[in-house]
Amino acid sequence: MNKSFGKRGVTLNICLLVIFIIVITYVTVKYVPVITQLISKPEKFRDLLLSFGPASILVFIAFQVLQVIIAAVPGEVIQIAGGYVYGIVPGTLYSIIGILIGSMLAFYIARLLGFALVQKLVPAKELEKFYFLINSPKAEIATFILFLIPGIPKDVLVYIAGLTPLKAVNFFILTMIARFPGILGSAYIGANLEEKHYSGVIVVSVVAVILFLTGFFLKDKLIEQMKRKL
Repeated sequence: MNKSFGKRGVTLNICLLVIFIIVITYVTVKYVPVITQLISKPEKFRDLLLSFGPASILVFIAFQVLQVIIAAVPGEVIQIAGGYVYGIVPGTLYSIIGILIGSMLAFYIARLLGFALVQKLVPAKELEKFYFLINSPKAEIATFILFLIPGIPKDVLVYIAGLTPLKAVNFFILTMIARFPGILGSAYIGANLEEKHYSGVIVVSVVAVILFLTGFFLKDKLIEQMKRKL
């Protein structure tokens, strides 16, 4: 009885894995280019959102959920668009809600479907780079630090985190704290673009670029240090 149940469980897991990969591949190929083009034009994106009336907030949150699950969708651009359409505080709040929901879905999907799914969704180099997290007894500290470093693909990390012994609640709290400054900064840029306050946009953008480049060029060294210490 137990063996039969186990076989059915494995079969179900494989079927779910195949279905999920097919859906992600289809959406990525068919819709990601269109979505990317749309969100890169804030005025058109705003017109689309506002055409849904009161439901526009839910549509925007859905975009944020999608960009977490499908890493190919540029999350920062959506966050900027959120500030452009709704303002700094609401734009930040709606982005956080969408990213949190998307992170929860990706985390639990990875935990349900396992390593086989992550292998398909995460590039081999990235998976090798962050593999140490999976069995790390200090995965919470490592994950928090990694989410703080600009230039590291956060949505990839969400899937990998699903394979770690991290408690889900702790993961969501830590990652939202770590991501908050970046989300707020993006919303600030978007809101100031809409209001044509370009001096603020330039200052925050320059700081963001400096942080991104610093993280981009130092991330491999930082990750290696973390591997040795954690």
